[in-house]
Amino acid sequence: MNTRLQVEHPVTEAITGVDLVEWQLRVAAGEPLPVAQEDLSINGHAIEARLYAEDVAAGFLPATGVLEHLVFPDNARVDTGVRQGDRITPHYDPMIAKVTVHAADRAAALRKMGDALEATEVAGTVTNLAFLGRLVAHRDFAAGDLDTGLIERDLDALGSDPAPSPGVLAQSAIIAAGLWEARDPMTGFTLWTPLERDIALEPVDVRLTVQGPGDLVAAVDGRQVQCRRTAEGRWFFDGEKAVNWVRHGDRITLFDGTGQIVRIIDPLERADASGPVGSIEAPMPGKVTKVHVAAGDKVTAGQRLVVLEAMKMEHGLRAPRDGVVAEIMAAEGDQVEAGMALVRLEGEPDA
Repeated sequence: MNTRLQVEHPVTEAITGVDLVEWQLRVAAGEPLPVAQEDLSINGHAIEARLYAEDVAAGFLPATGVLEHLVFPDNARVDTGVRQGDRITPHYDPMIAKVTVHAADRAAALRKMGDALEATEVAGTVTNLAFLGRLVAHRDFAAGDLDTGLIERDLDALGSDPAPSPGVLAQSAIIAAGLWEARDPMTGFTLWTPLERDIALEPVDVRLTVQGPGDLVAAVDGRQVQCRRTAEGRWFFDGEKAVNWVRHGDRITLFDGTGQIVRIIDPLERADASGPVGSIEAPMPGKVTKVHVAAGDKVTAGQRLVVLEAMKMEHGLRAPRDGVVAEIMAAEGDQVEAGMALVRLEGEPDA
């Protein structure tokens, strides 16, 4: 028989109070099991959530990246093999941690899991953290009325991250402008510049206007957000306390319960943009195992162009529209990084 422990063994340990790993080691050493089956009893309810580096919106594709920031909850058991600063690579399973909670009943365990997921912070890679939070709060899941088709049936609600709120975008603009820890909110606004400053963000630009000490207004997509900094250095946006955040490179991750990622855009980069990109890019690091087309080939929308192997799975990359292959930018056997252009398409030639 296969004597390995199941991935879910923390759930069994939580409701029985036994250490299955210890038992496994004792049995391997020739010792008997410490208790008999009839001596075991079940206590309460436990739930385990698997935190993965994966892009839910892209069909749960595995993701990679450096864990620039990693905080786990205090009110849960966390089994993990990574720590802050580690890199999630395409060569291994992208699971970051197993988070397990135990409570008197299922309803209490669900509430505890929701709190644990909200207290979990990850930056540096996309994760399924927000998805897990929505799943735990899902009405049918909470009621135990579920089956293997639940996620697919309600994927629009479970798999879609909400757009960043005006408050989150205003907070991002304050951070990007270097004003977060500045004692004087006029830092960066000199005699040679106006008391207004435009901050280029993705998904939307923000205009900051200084009104006085510790008092700014952020114009966010037609909405005015009042930004106030107290004497103790705490920020509030429309009266709401700022959320935890971390900046990594040109990105800011804000932990508002969904782990929003806002990108700071270099104005020069925007100025150099020249219309839509006609390239098919690698969605993750991996190995090109098959190129189905050649330069000059006419392709139709949905046609498979390249096969990428990552995380022991093959992912077919398809043409987003009709066109002509202008250039093949990777060969079979190449190792490629996420975002690398593999095939460049052009519009169909005139008949």
